Parts: sequence; structure tokens; C-alpha cells
Amino acid sequence: MLNKIIDKTMSAKEAIGKFISDGDTIGVGGQSIGRVSTFLAHEIVRQQKKNLTLVGCNLSLSMDLLVGAKLVKKTECGSGSFERFGTAFQWRNAIQNNLIEVQDYSHLAMASRFLAGSLGIPFIPSKSMLGTDLLKKQNSNTEKPFEITDNPWKKNDPVVLLPALQPDVSIVHVQMADKSGNVIIEGFTTHEPEMIKASKKVIISCEKLVDTEFVKSNPEKITIPYIFVDAVIEQPLGGYPTSVYNYYEHDSDHISEYQQKARAGGKEYSDYLNKYIYDCKSFEEYVKKAAGPSKIKSLKESMLKLL
Repeated sequence: MLNKIIDKTMSAKEAIGKFISDGDTIGVGGQSIGRVSTFLAHEIVRQQKKNLTLVGCNLSLSMDLLVGAKLVKKTECGSGSFERFGTAFQWRNAIQNNLIEVQDYSHLAMASRFLAGSLGIPFIPSKSMLGTDLLKKQNSNTEKPFEITDNPWKKNDPVVLLPALQPDVSIVHVQMADKSGNVIIEGFTTHEPEMIKASKKVIISCEKLVDTEFVKSNPEKITIPYIFVDAVIEQPLGGYPTSVYNYYEHDSDHISEYQQKARAGGKEYSDYLNKYIYDCKSFEEYVKKAAGPSKIKSLKESMLKLL
């Protein structure tokens, strides 16, 4: 499968510094409280990459952290939610105070836009959003977000033309990858395969770095082949406090703590960023502060009970 293995492993500091620039459009992986790219989002906050546009489906912690750190100028997504833990409060506050631009789409519309980007076509027709208020709420500050037209092969059959999305960089946390960038995602994948294939650069963090021989012996497990990936960082617990299927459950206590601080805003939220990001020398230190070994053990055991 691989004639020449190129080692794409590097540190998060190196990957974020090398591939993400101010003003980039960032594709964000994960879904609500599942497999969020917390580790990579922390590094973006540390490096203060500014004026970002975030794109994805149901974005939660990664988006909220970057918005709360005042690094985002625009979002395009299906929703912003922590499921039973509530909305993305820093994101909502930024919208209500006109601090960022927002263009709403359905989840299917976002996934379709990534598909168009991966195929190299300028737009894609869809029935999604027809009959909804999403087509009535076009942000006047954004580029044209859609076009309603007639099906050229059938009368009285409107379709929505959606512009293709090709992020400058996508960040995704996964279960496994090898050093050349072959990615194995277990459980849900949502919009990620299409988003990754549409992106100009892709940064992957993984729970476990596996040997390339394992990948060669199990080609059916590959979700994304190495040709689409530019950087790989092994980071156990890189999706914490959200869940990662087969590895650990989400941490309800820490998500609740985050939501309380995000909703309060102001000094309380600044203190959260200082305590858990700026004052931490590593992601491991953050996890130790937020949970500790006994809690992490419990989250892993909880996941095992679900399998």
C-alpha cells in the first residue's frame, strides 16, 4: 500500500504553527460532546491564531473556546450545542452582541458543501433547508450563502444551490492513526471524511499511534488514507472532556464547570482560560487539573461498560 513511508508525526505546537495562519477557514471535527478536538483547540488558543472562520456541523467545545478567546470572526455550521449541557454560550453571546458573523445551515447542507469541496465542484444542489426559515436569514455581511433555483429537468421543483467548502485547514481528533497519516475513526464520522478530503491541509490528533504494518494488515479499517493528511500528533485523552468511542466517556462534571464559566462570561471565563489553558504547560497538565487519574480511570471504565 505504501511504497515510501513519510513520517508526518510532529508536536501540536509545530503543526498549528506551520499549517494555520491568521484569517484561515478552519474545518472542525467532532460532534457535540463526542470526539471534539479539544487538544488542538487549546494549542490554537495558546498561539493566538486570529480572525478565523470556523466551519462544521454541530460544533461545541472547540468552537466555543476559540470564540471565547476572541479568535473567531465568523462561523458557518449546523448548530452549536453541548446536547443536554446546553448551548455554546460564548458563541451565543458573541452572536447576540454582533461580535462575530454567522451563517446558519442545516447539518445536511454543511455535509453537502464539504462533499462538493471534496469533488472539486463549485456548488451542489440540495433539497435541504427548503421550507425553513434558514433561507430567510441570510447574513448581509457574508458572501452569497445559497441560491434557490428551478430544477432544469422538472417544472415547479425548486432546489437550493450550496457553495462548495474547502477549508484551509481541518483539525480532527480520532482513535488511531499511523505516522504516515492513515486514519482510523471508530463510531460516528458525521461530516469528517468529506471535510478532510475537501481541505487544503489536515491536522490529526489521535488517541493511539499504531504501526503502519497494522494498517497494512487491516486496510478495511482505514477511514481516511494518508494522502489527505499533513500532520499527526499522538495525544491520549485529546478529546477530553468529551467522549471518544472505545476509549472514554465524557466528563459531565468538567463540561458542567465549563458551561457555568462560559455562561457567566467576563472574569469567570477569563479565569477558566487562564487556569486550564494559559497556565498549563501541557495538555496532560490540563487533564490532571480538570479530572485527575481517578476520574479518568472512571471515564474509561464507563466506556467499557457501554461496549
